[in-house]
Amino acid sequence: MQTRILDLFQRRASPAYVVLLATSIFLFDTWSPLHFAVAVLYIVVIVLATLWFKRVGILRTATLCASLTCLSFIITHGPDPDGSAAARTLISLAAIAITTMLALLNIATRERLIAVEKEKNNLARFFPPTIVEQIATNDIALSTTRYEPAAVLFVDMIGFTKFCSVMQPQDVIAMLRESLCTLSASVFEHHGTVDKFTGDGLIAVFGLPVSNDLSATNSVLCALTMQARLQTWNDARAATGQEAVAIAIGIHYGDVVLGDVGCESRLELTVLGDTVNVASRVENHCREAKASILITDAVVRRMQSEGSEGTVRRFTDWGLHTIRGHSDAIRLFAIPRNAVSSID
Repeated sequence: MQTRILDLFQRRASPAYVVLLATSIFLFDTWSPLHFAVAVLYIVVIVLATLWFKRVGILRTATLCASLTCLSFIITHGPDPDGSAAARTLISLAAIAITTMLALLNIATRERLIAVEKEKNNLARFFPPTIVEQIATNDIALSTTRYEPAAVLFVDMIGFTKFCSVMQPQDVIAMLRESLCTLSASVFEHHGTVDKFTGDGLIAVFGLPVSNDLSATNSVLCALTMQARLQTWNDARAATGQEAVAIAIGIHYGDVVLGDVGCESRLELTVLGDTVNVASRVENHCREAKASILITDAVVRRMQSEGSEGTVRRFTDWGLHTIRGHSDAIRLFAIPRNAVSSID
């Protein structure tokens, strides 16, 4: 209710109100028999101006109030004022200046809060709430290019082209939105960040931009959560006669380059490097290996150092594999595609 009244008051306000109020104070200050510092009342005009105007309007209001104060002083006391009258006028001018400065600081603070809120809303698209708060409160420099260890997760829908060929475009988009919402929620719940959406999948990073002692474990638990929730989603789709959706997940751990790429008009914070390339190849290898989740031995070693032996035992050692685009064989650990996934 208070907000609605304030909005109504602001909509009806105009510069005429400021001029009218300032003029009333001027007349009272000039022709009233009272000789205390009536001009101090001009601070009320400036305070009200902060509700209606921006910086330029406030400065104009302050200039008007100061001018009227000086004019009233000249009219009232002439060229030979006493010392107390001059002191009262100086006090009034000082009050006007201080109030103007505080009003400008208030506007700057308000604009800063709005900018921070917009930035938080933008960051919330890619980072979990806890990381968004850390970035906002600690002023973490996201754009600083650096090498950092991280777990990189690739997830992609299997057979997406087939869905596009048999479904209406609006149904394809609706399915993608629902699936990507579920996948990104799993990333955020396990303290990861969404590096980018890839159409029918996404790339997630664990351990950046805020370091985490359980980055590999969180990435694997996220993958298990994704598969478990996918099963629940497919059960609901089956009840309405819709075809099941399958996804492939690949995870690798190692050093990545974090930095801004693009041009000045469009920059994107992303991770680059061999770790990212291997994670992508591992995810793509899921189709050939008939696996729902594939992780590398680097992920396993990191999980063991994090004390997550129980989670490691859920995976089967599938030995060395040569993946496309990588000359050296990589040891892979898998959860088969027909295995029943669970979050616990």
